Amino acid sequence: MPKKLEKEIEGYLVKQCKKMGLLTYKFSSPSNRGVPDRIVIGGGKVCFFELKRPGEVLRPLQKHIKQKFEQQGATVYVADSYELVDLFLDRYFIR
Repeated sequence: MPKKLEKEIEGYLVKQCKKMGLLTYKFSSPSNRGVPDRIVIGGGKVCFFELKRPGEVLRPLQKHIKQKFEQQGATVYVADSYELVDLFLDRYFIR
């Protein structure tokens, strides 16, 4: 079975969020590279998702930005599979 592309995993996240009644938006900050791909909002909670191809890891700048977000109390998940998307949504938003 061919590996999933990042955009396929991102599409899956969007689909699952819609099923759960969560808001999800493409997150971009034009003057700040390395920010997570998506912001997910629901039930009084907000988290960020960085989507990757299976087996791909964060680039150094992405790792740095993730740490900065987490130091401020934000939750940032890195998912490279449908299973991780499900796990993190279940863990954070409790389906």
